[in-house]
Amino acid sequence: MKVLGGKVALVTGASRGIGRAIARRLAQDGARVVVNYAKSADEAKRVVAEIESKNGEATAIHADVSKVADIRRLFEESLDQYGRLDIVVANAGIFLAKPLADVTEQEFDDIFNLNARGAFFTLQEAARRVADGGRIVAISTSGTKLRFPGGAAYLGAKGAIEQFTKALAMELGPRGVAVNTVSPGFTDTDMLDTKERRQMGIQMSPLGRLGTAQDIADAVAFMVSDQGRWITGDNVQVGGGVVMA
Repeated sequence: MKVLGGKVALVTGASRGIGRAIARRLAQDGARVVVNYAKSADEAKRVVAEIESKNGEATAIHADVSKVADIRRLFEESLDQYGRLDIVVANAGIFLAKPLADVTEQEFDDIFNLNARGAFFTLQEAARRVADGGRIVAISTSGTKLRFPGGAAYLGAKGAIEQFTKALAMELGPRGVAVNTVSPGFTDTDMLDTKERRQMGIQMSPLGRLGTAQDIADAVAFMVSDQGRWITGDNVQVGGGVVMA
């Protein structure tokens, strides 16, 4: 029996990057996986195909998690498909690097609607629907522990997630549901969009490299397994030893 055999996992924003790696790893561990996507239908289908090619089970469900109605439909369709939810990973997010003085109202709304509001209502549905003894993980960023110019909007939205999980862990503890944040550091994905940021990440880590999506997925897999049962309300830094302020 695989460690997540019999479990059902929902991963938002799972068609690319860290979300894709998480979906694949949870399937590898035996979970049936809902691969959520907003725009990348073909990529989501490829993730499902990759999982199925290794004898896993997955389904792709479209939902824009910046919209509450879509979030609720996503959970309903996931339950219709598999009958239960044991693991929810709130991963969907977008990145913005721009000085606070230059952020437009639309940019602010876009990033908070997905990264903060979307995460909040994903966690709300998870709280209502996840089975007793389940696991909920929200993906933040180690950047909330650092200081860098251009991060106000992005880090503000991600910082909100960290507070959501602290409160939710207390609320769901009586049901045996562990709720945590996992915070990736400098990770080799599309979000790390400049040579300067990539070099900064390499230089700041004692391990001398960028993180990979698989590094993050492996940490999430531990958190949602039985081995992570005694960790809740925490913010686990998965950043290759980058010194935090």
